[in-house]
Amino acid sequence: MSAFRHTALALALIGLSACASTGTSGMPDGIPADAEQVTRTESNGDQITEYRIAGQLRAVQVVPSRGPAYFLYDRDGDGSIDGDRDNVPQTYFKLFGW
Repeated sequence: MSAFRHTALALALIGLSACASTGTSGMPDGIPADAEQVTRTESNGDQITEYRIAGQLRAVQVVPSRGPAYFLYDRDGDGSIDGDRDNVPQTYFKLFGW
């Protein structure tokens, strides 16, 4: 019975370690931790955080006053959010997080 308890405890600890978050919290995918962050709050209560690398806009996080937060990215590195020229931004929602 003691071996069963030790095995169960080991499995529980392994499971908990798998759930532990690593990296920087709140940073969008592909954005280094030393990126410049500028946060502003709009008049409707939305919170906008811009992430810049060497002065160039790379990602925008929008935290609406209601609803889930989402990210807009500049994937091709031209300094403009992808899809905004066509008035259809590429929106990425974070579905899971720890």
